[in-house]
Amino acid sequence: MFDRRRFLRNTLISTAAVALTPSMRLWAAAASDAVATHLPGVLPPLGYAPDSLEPFIDAQTMSLHHDKHHKAYVDNLVKAIGSDPKLMATPVETLVATVDTLPADLKTAVRNQGGGHANHSLFWPSLKVNNGAVPKAELATAMDKKFTSYSSFQTTFTKAALSVFGSGWAWVVMDQDHDLRIITLPNQDSPLSQGLQPLFGIDVWEHAYYLKYQNRRPEYVAAFYNVVNWDFVTERYLALRKV
Repeated sequence: MFDRRRFLRNTLISTAAVALTPSMRLWAAAASDAVATHLPGVLPPLGYAPDSLEPFIDAQTMSLHHDKHHKAYVDNLVKAIGSDPKLMATPVETLVATVDTLPADLKTAVRNQGGGHANHSLFWPSLKVNNGAVPKAELATAMDKKFTSYSSFQTTFTKAALSVFGSGWAWVVMDQDHDLRIITLPNQDSPLSQGLQPLFGIDVWEHAYYLKYQNRRPEYVAAFYNVVNWDFVTERYLALRKV
C-alpha cells in the first residue's frame, strides 16, 4: 500500500540540501567531507578511559554522561525515526542542520534528541587533559584577531557559559565567512541548525558537572580550560577553513 506520509517524508529528506540557499548548500556539503559525521543509531565510543580527565572531570560523571545520557539521546532518536531507513542512513549532523525542512512530527525529536546526539559526538573528542596548553598556530592567530588574546577569549567564553539559564551549551563556532563567534544555545539546540559550524563547546547541563561540582558551575567552567583538546580543535578549525 502506498504510504503518502512516508513518501513525503523521504522526499523532504532527499531534497533537504536543495531547500538551502546555494551558499548554505555548498557549506553543508563541503563541511560534511571535512569533519566526522555520525549515524543516528550509533553511539560513538568515548575514545578514552572515563578517568582520563581527572581531577577536572570525574570518572563517574564521564561514564554516566556518555553511557547513559548520550545513549538516551541516540535511543530516543531511533524511536522517533527508526522506521525510516533513509533517515537512519542520514548523518545526524545533516538531520540537525536541515531540521526546519523535516515533517512537523519529526522536528522536535530531531532538534532535541538529534541535537543531543550531534552535540555530544563532538564534545567527547574535544576533551583531553592539556597540561596548560593553549591554542597555537592558525587557531591562535584567529582567536587573537577576534578576541584580542587567549585571556580575553577565556573571559568572554566564561561569561557566556555562566549566562546560560538552566540547561544548554556555550559554543565557539565558525560562520560562513570563517569568522569565529561565541554563542549560547538552550537545551540541545545545535549551531548546525543556524548554519554555523561548531569548533567546540562546553556542556552546562547539570549532568555534565553536578556529581563533582554540585551547583558550583563557575568552578566547573574554570576547570574546563584544562581539558580542551586544542590539537583536535585546531585540526577541526583547519579542516573547516578549507570549506
